[in-house]
Amino acid sequence: MNPTQYSVIIPVYNRPHEVAELLESLTHQTYKDFDVILVEDGSSITSERVFEKYSSQLSLKYFFKPNSGPGPSRNFGFEKATGNNFVLFDSDCTIPYRYFESVEQSMIQNPLDAWGGPDRGHKDFKAIQRAMAYTMGSVLTTGGIRGGLARGFQPRSFNMGIRREVYQRIGGFHFDRFAEDIEFSVRMKKAGFRIGLIPEAYVYHRRRTDFSQFFRQVSNFGAGRVMVGKAHPGQVKITHWFPALFLIGLLLLPVVAFISLPLGLAGLMAYMAYLVVVSIDAWFKTESIAVALLSIPATLIQLTGYGSGFLKQKLKSGYLSSPI
Repeated sequence: MNPTQYSVIIPVYNRPHEVAELLESLTHQTYKDFDVILVEDGSSITSERVFEKYSSQLSLKYFFKPNSGPGPSRNFGFEKATGNNFVLFDSDCTIPYRYFESVEQSMIQNPLDAWGGPDRGHKDFKAIQRAMAYTMGSVLTTGGIRGGLARGFQPRSFNMGIRREVYQRIGGFHFDRFAEDIEFSVRMKKAGFRIGLIPEAYVYHRRRTDFSQFFRQVSNFGAGRVMVGKAHPGQVKITHWFPALFLIGLLLLPVVAFISLPLGLAGLMAYMAYLVVVSIDAWFKTESIAVALLSIPATLIQLTGYGSGFLKQKLKSGYLSSPI
């Protein structure tokens, strides 16, 4: 049997409902030359029934393995894949029907060894999930580092593609979890592979269902970035310090106000003005007042969560004095 053009690898842990939505979206692709590898990472609530439902609609394989985290689970999928290219999706994504068609067209014009695309919030998602999706992708809150800007782009595992040769040359993921995709992207760049953003190859990324889960998630992102910086010196930039500085400034506001009330009020007004700008931008981008309003707490949680995880890991690693 000839290999497919793409092997899609999906690690999953206790999320059969999400997997069902993801596989359903893959059945509607206009480009059909792909197979799917579902890697169950030691789940207690498995996706076996979902696999049985879609095994007749997709070229689909299902594997169950002991829990080890998303990084090793993707490596497991790499070993089972037969396609010329490997594509990674997170289980909480759904894929627009022209995704692979967009990748194919882009690769003809600009061949790449590795690529990725942005993530978006679907109009059918809950307002809180759309707000999280907005803040995670907005230039105003992340500097566009998650896919909004092509410069310095690093593919993320929720939407990443690589040629088979990339895996054969540099191996798979080194981290179990927390920024494992960033570390992988850094090694691809160091190896000289052609890496690029394909804006049309976006996915709909369903975020956490409440802000407490979102805080834990972005806190892990912050810690993960520090781990990447330790493994690859120079990979922590001033952009990655912004959430930590945002958090420190927020915590210092009462102290500043105690010392100088006018200065404290000026600082508070600056924070409020920033959040208003974010909210207005969210309104224009999503055309939803509810999402615009929820983007304010989502921004606060994203920046303080990432910043706290970043600073804790910096202190734990013992090199807080080396900011960049």
